[in-house]
Amino acid sequence: MVVKIDSPSGIEEKLIKHNLKVHFKELAQNSSTPELYTSSLYQQLKTDIEAVLRGCEYRKGLGYDLPEKPFYRAVAWNVERGICFEAILEELKTNAILSRADILLLTETDLGMARSNNRNVARELAHELGMNYYFVPAYINLCKGSGIESDFEGENDLSLHGNAILSRYPIRDLQPIPLRNAKDKMKGKEKRIGNQQALALTVDFPQGSVRAVCIHLDALSAQVQRQRQMEVILKELKVEKGIPVILGGDLNTSTYNSRHAFYAICGFWYRVFMGAGNVIANHYPYPERYFESGLFNLIKSYGFDYERSNQLGAGTVHYSTSDFKKYKNLSDWVPQWCFAFIEWALRSHGGKCSLKLDWFATKEVNVVTRPFQDGEHTATQPFVIGGLNEDGKELSDHDPIVLDFTL
Repeated sequence: MVVKIDSPSGIEEKLIKHNLKVHFKELAQNSSTPELYTSSLYQQLKTDIEAVLRGCEYRKGLGYDLPEKPFYRAVAWNVERGICFEAILEELKTNAILSRADILLLTETDLGMARSNNRNVARELAHELGMNYYFVPAYINLCKGSGIESDFEGENDLSLHGNAILSRYPIRDLQPIPLRNAKDKMKGKEKRIGNQQALALTVDFPQGSVRAVCIHLDALSAQVQRQRQMEVILKELKVEKGIPVILGGDLNTSTYNSRHAFYAICGFWYRVFMGAGNVIANHYPYPERYFESGLFNLIKSYGFDYERSNQLGAGTVHYSTSDFKKYKNLSDWVPQWCFAFIEWALRSHGGKCSLKLDWFATKEVNVVTRPFQDGEHTATQPFVIGGLNEDGKELSDHDPIVLDFTL
């Protein structure tokens, strides 16, 4: 069910609501998506379920009176469900870099999940920051989540998870781009109905428009599957002629075939034979060089640039053998005995390694590559903001990435 709200000020809002919660437990009894689809309960609820997954939320009507700027800033950030909502909001309000963002491409935003206090993460951030927003659900979650998420108190409400774009300036031409699942989401501990979706919209700045695209490729996938998902996005993306395009988000370029634990374990030993130090220095931070080269060659073949649009070699996800949360999350997926070998492989590297999963790609965009001053603010080359934490706890398992551009 969709709720549409029109305010006297001209601000238009659309919300997603449903009454499916009472059926989650029974739906979760199915062990695969084909089994789910043939169940009598799913057939009974199919129309309502599809309406939710094909729905969206938005807030439009803000930013028409904002002045032009010498440069604009896009930030892409996997906010890890919005679990640390208050701290993330504080950074977006007060951080010298993040508070200057004009476009936020946010992956992993919850709507009614116990792990994030049943917040509508995208909507609440947009309202607190005074921004327009567009949210598209990817999944109806039939459980509380994976890893440590299953230990959170309370129960899910709307139980939705997806991606969002926030903008200070007016938005239009909203477009969802559904992606084919790389793995059956009803198999395993975390049972979900749905599939990842990229989302696109046009932002109207005073000097011109920009098409912004938020992307989250499947984590449990093979390199070729991530490449195929990206190809769908590039083929389906609707862009008016001459409008610059910014793609951003979590491409999950781990270098691994993560479709099944067996393939990932084999890939791990292949990297051990390549030399742990070599892989940690030359492949995890540079997936475009070899393991994920097909994906990046595809991006270039569609006329997009990623080399000038990112801080190459700067990891955005950091693994540590001493991090219990990452251990618990990974242990849902790989056998316990694997961790001894991971510790052994990282023994000469402080038990740590960093991977580059988050990226921008641009087309016909004037990316700032040399810093320049704009009053109190400095336009800068693309970079990763590392070390965001509250009392030693990281705000998300991903670092945000920043792209400044001019119009």
